[in-house]
Amino acid sequence: MESQDNQQETFTSLKLFVVLNRAARSVNDRIAEDIRSHGLNPTEFAVMELLYNKGDQPVQVIGKKVLIASSSITYVVDKLQNRGYVERSACPNDRRVIYTKLTGRGRDLMKRIFPEHAEMIQQLFSHLTMDEKKMLAEQLKSIGKYAQSFKIEYDRKSEHHRDLS
Repeated sequence: MESQDNQQETFTSLKLFVVLNRAARSVNDRIAEDIRSHGLNPTEFAVMELLYNKGDQPVQVIGKKVLIASSSITYVVDKLQNRGYVERSACPNDRRVIYTKLTGRGRDLMKRIFPEHAEMIQQLFSHLTMDEKKMLAEQLKSIGKYAQSFKIEYDRKSEHHRDLS
């Protein structure tokens, strides 16, 4: 039988999960609206923002850095290239590596919209103090790191699957 304290802890964890997901969805929705107002979708913006802030990148690296599937990155880069925002070039040292970089048009767009986007994000969190932002960032980072390292025991998963059969 689960103790009262353990039940309360489980309930609070479940509530935290719901609140965290709703907050993340609300923030992501506002950010996506802002990005779309500039004629881009969030994935296109993420690629362009990476190139704007980090410089030329191998196509293979972009997907990992903006967290999209490698099959999707080719499609996104194709769309951006067709719109004249990025271009590809072969690596002089390794023909297997293709670099993606912003064109002048892409750089001009990012110079114009990135500061506005950054300001919108700052406004989104303006109700928090600097200390609250730092503390929340550390707590969320801790949750993320723990979740990445968290492994469900194989025996428990197997037992659950047997129960469902």
